[in-house]
Amino acid sequence: MSNNIAPQSTNSDINTEQVNDTIAADAAQEAARKAELKLAAKAEYKELAIQGLWKNNPGLVQLLGLCPLLAVTSTVTNALGLGLATLLVLICSNITVSAIRHWVPKDIRIPIFVLIIAAFVTCVQLLMNAFTYGIYQSLGIFLPLIVTNCAIIGRAEAYASKNPVKQAAFDGLMMGLGFALILILLGVIREILGQGTLFDGAELLLGDWASGLKIQVMQLDTQFLLAILPPGAFIAMGILIALKNAIDSHIKAKQAVKGEKVIERVRVNFDS
Repeated sequence: MSNNIAPQSTNSDINTEQVNDTIAADAAQEAARKAELKLAAKAEYKELAIQGLWKNNPGLVQLLGLCPLLAVTSTVTNALGLGLATLLVLICSNITVSAIRHWVPKDIRIPIFVLIIAAFVTCVQLLMNAFTYGIYQSLGIFLPLIVTNCAIIGRAEAYASKNPVKQAAFDGLMMGLGFALILILLGVIREILGQGTLFDGAELLLGDWASGLKIQVMQLDTQFLLAILPPGAFIAMGILIALKNAIDSHIKAKQAVKGEKVIERVRVNFDS
């Protein structure tokens, strides 16, 4: 009887080992799959950041929202106020559009996206009217005109309506930061050249404590009107676009040279 029991116990041990091996293999595959997904997500977030801040910047590359971008950036304070308002609307609208993307009919998606954006712009207007009335008056009509900013509706249509909430929120953050950075950079250039100051009127946005942030960069007898008025904004914007194109061309040339060097190293000479 003992002779019959021994083979059975051996078979059960083998089966147990096979099950354990199968479980271990499945766990390893699952871990590898999670690692791949994590790497893919990291690469996607990196690409979204690069696209929003540099490669596909709404202001420098897409040239969207130029009306407020050129009209409001006479000072850093105005540029910062409009940049923060646009950033908030862009993030909130992207999140909302992504969250309801499965329930929005394709035929009427654009009007629905515009209504969502208009709702958030109204909220931002009311908040700025209540807490930063000075900058609210300074921005004037260009604050409600955020509704018509093609950068916002473009991201809602091109990305947020087709991707999960996390990625849509990050896309809105990067695109909003890219747009805000161009606003602030234009504001810095125009305020320094036009008034010789930085952060003039910061108290309108940040409160009375920010009045001490004003910096006198250079002393001007009279204001340089060309820098303050919209034509100066066009010229400054053209210079920024030219600088970006020059930097991109320089980077491409360096990459091409590196590629040629790599090709020369791996070249095989069959003549000998």
